[in-house]
Amino acid sequence: MSATPALEINALEKVYASGLKALDGVSFSVEQGEFFALLGPNGAGKSTLINSLAGLVKPTSGRAKVCGHDVQQDWRQARRALGVVPQELVFDPFFTVREVLALQAGYFGLKASRPWQDEVLEELGLSDKADTRMRGLSGGMKRRVLIAQALMHKPPVVVLDEPTAGVDVELRQLLWRFAKRLHADGHTIVLTTHYLEEAESLCDRVAILDKGQLQTLQSTEDLLASHPWREIEVQLGAVPAELSASLHSDTVALSDGWYRWRLHKEHDSVADLLEQLRNSGAQLLDIRTREPNLEDVFLQLVGGGNE
Repeated sequence: MSATPALEINALEKVYASGLKALDGVSFSVEQGEFFALLGPNGAGKSTLINSLAGLVKPTSGRAKVCGHDVQQDWRQARRALGVVPQELVFDPFFTVREVLALQAGYFGLKASRPWQDEVLEELGLSDKADTRMRGLSGGMKRRVLIAQALMHKPPVVVLDEPTAGVDVELRQLLWRFAKRLHADGHTIVLTTHYLEEAESLCDRVAILDKGQLQTLQSTEDLLASHPWREIEVQLGAVPAELSASLHSDTVALSDGWYRWRLHKEHDSVADLLEQLRNSGAQLLDIRTREPNLEDVFLQLVGGGNE
């Protein structure tokens, strides 16, 4: 890891003219080379934070740096170090894909590198669309072009803001293969997504925002381990009438004879539950367990524990 973080965010606050406080003293850092998840419900402040890093929003107070460059005072270098793939499909319909990429390079004072263009187009499955005007592309192809645009100046830090929203399975898999390749090449990847299984499988650390405040920042492994519950499901062939009253209050009846219990990792024993079931005269046919995933932890933190 480099001594200089990829992102440094210190007491960042943003209050809009309407009085809405979108960011409320947010502080954290992202190390170079991380695959980092920035999660939160709608309205949590994620977009405001990303736009502050990109120079599209001026914070009310606090500081933010990209690779050591202050986004306000050293904005040219900060922007050169950052590539943002936005949620919205924003494009000029009359330019070809290759012209769009050349223009993007020009925004950073760079001459378009044809070999780099070709490499990115190939990786994103756009080679055969290079001379197609943007208005002639499907929504999925346009999203691929947005990713290519963000990479034209070869930024060390890449923000993927909901990159798989509304795309099909094939494109989602292509995008994640490409993101993994960028990460393997040394890029820092910051991901926002509502598909929490993506963040769980891809990201080293997770930050969760809610109502403009940082709720938690932990490694993915530690965050999952912090959830106190696990679920056990048992299929019963014979169910005594007194079963639901005599056993656990968290019993949920499912279909096909399956019942679910939510057990506390420290206080509840699977062995004790099974013994109670046998003593009640229940016939056990099958059993399965489920450890908490990132969605469970997310709901616990921002949903008050109510799923």
